[in-house]
Amino acid sequence: MATIIEMPKLSDTMTVGTVVQWHKQVGDVVSNGDILAEIETDKATMELENFEDGTLLKILVPDGEEADIGAPLAVIGELDEELPEIKLHKESKNAKADSPPPPPDAPIAPQVESPEAPPPVKTVASDGRIRISPLAKKMAAEKNLDIGLIPGSGPLGRITKEDVDSFSNGGAAAHSVAPSVNVGLGPVNSAGRRLEAKRIPVSNIRSIIAKRLLESKTTIPHFYLQREVNAQPLRLAREAINQKLASRSASPDLAIRVSMNDLILKACAEAILDVPEINSSWTESEIVFHENVDLAFGVAVPDGLVTPVIRCSQSLNLLEVSQAAKSLISKARNKKLSPDEMTGSTFTVTNLGMFGIDFFSGIINPPNAAILSVGASVKKPVVAPNGAIQAGETMILGLSCDHRLIDGALGAQFLDSLTQTLENPSLMLV
Repeated sequence: MATIIEMPKLSDTMTVGTVVQWHKQVGDVVSNGDILAEIETDKATMELENFEDGTLLKILVPDGEEADIGAPLAVIGELDEELPEIKLHKESKNAKADSPPPPPDAPIAPQVESPEAPPPVKTVASDGRIRISPLAKKMAAEKNLDIGLIPGSGPLGRITKEDVDSFSNGGAAAHSVAPSVNVGLGPVNSAGRRLEAKRIPVSNIRSIIAKRLLESKTTIPHFYLQREVNAQPLRLAREAINQKLASRSASPDLAIRVSMNDLILKACAEAILDVPEINSSWTESEIVFHENVDLAFGVAVPDGLVTPVIRCSQSLNLLEVSQAAKSLISKARNKKLSPDEMTGSTFTVTNLGMFGIDFFSGIINPPNAAILSVGASVKKPVVAPNGAIQAGETMILGLSCDHRLIDGALGAQFLDSLTQTLENPSLMLV
């Protein structure tokens, strides 16, 4: 009996989802555990997992189209069975008119490219993503190739593994592009770089980010504090910790390593224990103080920014914080984060130091009372305790506060506690 695959509810605030890309096509045999498509929600882009064995008989919502929660997306069943009558939801009216797959014993004509056809051309999807098969994408990453330069020969310009092989081997397809694709593009400079005039639809994620940031800035009375800290002790502590971890590992290259951000996250959890008022939320009738430090941190992904949450961070040691952060970062970049892993934070840390940004002020992540922004560690002359000028290393922290919950003195108290911990990392041990 045929099974209708519906749009799942992948986050608590999701009402519609967008089919970013189908990984399976009509006629493909699918099994339990296969990834059918990528679905963009209001939180992130996630994978649509299959739980049925059979053949993909029909795709009802094509790439780039939205569908309501519970709307039919596809039909899976036996190859020769009759398709059920399906009532499409209003958001999925533009269903893809796929032809039914051929019977099992019918020969399939090979796809032959006409001699007069133009060379393969890379096609960008309506949302700006490059169309590429998962295998081709993996191969390109292994070969350290820029997929933006690889012409695609598959349907709608999709890059296939053969295109990657041809490009990496210096084949004609790697260097020849039909002249027509340059129409509308600016002149190419000596380095081969160019600008392109184009418009792409606003993705669900970017739209939600825009709405929430606008809501945050227009409904929360922000005020900003900053503090310059001595970053040298933190760097030296990190180096010593990583050396110790490497010495304990059978293979130093595979040893666990902690990052500066791991240390900052741990220090924040400690400082919040000293100033628990920071760990609060505003409602219209009451102020909520949270019993756990559920620490969110920013992770850049192609679609924008996600903020996974380390639960009960106040009860974790440094290595546990580091391992939790690494796991969440990996999930974020591979689109594996669950809705629960992206909601319910009580404090947020955003770090642009690794991008060379000296200082910035973050926008509060509701319902948090504050967000910490972390700048780059910079070597500069500093004044020693004896008044002498010497080489130093400093880092600027910014604290954006909700003035309904936090006053200047309280925010300064939190930054002072955090500074003491960062400048004396051994305090994290007690």
